[in-house]
Amino acid sequence: MLSRKSLVAALSAFALTATALPATAAEVVKIGTLAPKQSVWGQVFQVWETAVKKKSDGKAEIQFFYNGQQGDEGAMVAKMKSGQLDGAAITAVGLSKIYKPVLVLQLPGALTTWDKLEAAQKELKGEFEKGIKDGGFDLLGWGNVGRAHLFLKGDGSVKAPGDLKSRKPYMWRDDIISPVFYSVVGATPVPLNVPEVLSNLKTGGVDTVNAPALAVEQLQWAPQLNQAGNQVTGCAIGALVVQSKRMGSLPGDLRTIILDTGAVASKALSEKIKAEDEAAWGRMTKKMKTFDVDEAAFKKTFKEVRKRLRQGTFAGDLVTKVEKAGGAESSE
Repeated sequence: MLSRKSLVAALSAFALTATALPATAAEVVKIGTLAPKQSVWGQVFQVWETAVKKKSDGKAEIQFFYNGQQGDEGAMVAKMKSGQLDGAAITAVGLSKIYKPVLVLQLPGALTTWDKLEAAQKELKGEFEKGIKDGGFDLLGWGNVGRAHLFLKGDGSVKAPGDLKSRKPYMWRDDIISPVFYSVVGATPVPLNVPEVLSNLKTGGVDTVNAPALAVEQLQWAPQLNQAGNQVTGCAIGALVVQSKRMGSLPGDLRTIILDTGAVASKALSEKIKAEDEAAWGRMTKKMKTFDVDEAAFKKTFKEVRKRLRQGTFAGDLVTKVEKAGGAESSE
């Protein structure tokens, strides 16, 4: 794992080789994120901001808008497309607004370890990066969010998928996978944008969350939850993207600085998140009751969900590649 000190050193290395740039007004690249400023993601982004300013001798700046100040991910992608925002740190749900097939990496039950996820990303890297580029964006780097678990509020547990029928599960409003999952299960999800989840957890509007431990902790959802499922349902991913047109408008030296330091920040963050997510899971399970599920029942349900998703939502060959990378049973 790269420590914050190591990350600072890595990003600062660019600054040590900087050459003087002509005196011009600073180019400000505006980037949105749902992450709080003091979160693990925010800490890395602030280091990146410092590195860009130092490397460019103040001629380029990264300005982050934290905590969903620019709206949920769908709104941020729309703002990037219209030129109101230059870039964003988004999850697979946001990336799907640029290139929908990216969400295949979050097929339920398919990629449950980092090694499996990375195998699938390697297999599909060229196709995904081209799709994002064709959508008008430059991919600075992939990022990890964490390994997802079921978290519950209140009494009662979830042993089998059917137990979700009696609960009020949160579903990201823009997600295209969750509706299929809950349709197969027979449960009624509550569609919300991420900034709406905390208030609904407090009021009881939702009582079930499927998300990585680190995200649950950093978004302040954890105090509202008292149970955690040991099963990993999948890996949540994301990426740093910037609008290609905006990057093309920058002087070549400044564009290179932002692209190079952004790639370093993405790589460092991905590695850091793996350890931080595991640590968050350890902290939370010391405070929450943990429960096991009927693995066979969930695998059967996940397979059925993947089968339905390959019938129109995703190309069948993409689903097959992800299932093979994850060692999951084929849904063909």
